[in-house]
Amino acid sequence: MTQGIWATWYDLADGPPAAYFDWLHDHHLPQIQQRAGFAWAAHYRITGGGKRMDKIHDHLARTGANVGTGSQYLVLVGATSPHVFFKPRIDLWQAALTGTDAEMLALRLGARTCFFTEEARVTGPEYDTAVDGGCPAPAIQMGSFQTKTLDDELDLAAWYAQYRLPAMSRMPGCVASRKLVSVAGWAKHSILYEFTSLKARLDSFQSHESLALDDRVWTNRIINYTVHAPGSPSVGERIWPAADTGWQSSNETKDRQQWP
Repeated sequence: MTQGIWATWYDLADGPPAAYFDWLHDHHLPQIQQRAGFAWAAHYRITGGGKRMDKIHDHLARTGANVGTGSQYLVLVGATSPHVFFKPRIDLWQAALTGTDAEMLALRLGARTCFFTEEARVTGPEYDTAVDGGCPAPAIQMGSFQTKTLDDELDLAAWYAQYRLPAMSRMPGCVASRKLVSVAGWAKHSILYEFTSLKARLDSFQSHESLALDDRVWTNRIINYTVHAPGSPSVGERIWPAADTGWQSSNETKDRQQWP
């Protein structure tokens, strides 16, 4: 079980060199995984969640804090505990890299980093498709946000405990959902929903998520008092490790590349 997650959102300039992805996937992330206490690493391309998700994006308040605005890619790294990231500090290790490592990291634009600990987790109907080691599923939706008041935060905790997480445990196409809180970085809260494919998310989760725009339901209250990071929530597909390795659901065919 991985209790710590290190998340880095970032952009790349148009036409990033193929050498960057070769370096990241063949050298940098495997190097990180080999460190003591580190369990897995994954790289996602943010694709967007469709027209209904765009409406929710437009509705959400955004932070005015001085944080990176990158939203094209997301690197996730899992560890046995969030303290693993600080014994020694992994951010200082990465910042001190030289040569090709430094050149490749410099290609990242608007990077934003946050270190999370897992508050709660539920498994979904597709959990039997999960790979060993806890690496997140081929498709994800990840939000990062804060609430406006303490009362809002109490309501948010109740919403996840009573409604959203139980709903995700029953949702077709869902592998797992992880509610996270920040150890260091903006923002305090995060939610990581995992799906077998982008299509599974679109088919099963999008109509559920769209309830946020209905002012008669609890979910609508949530989106009106949360303040989100740039680009949050991020919807994307895993590009490393290869998303078609060990993840074929027994209930769907390999059609994820047909969407969006």
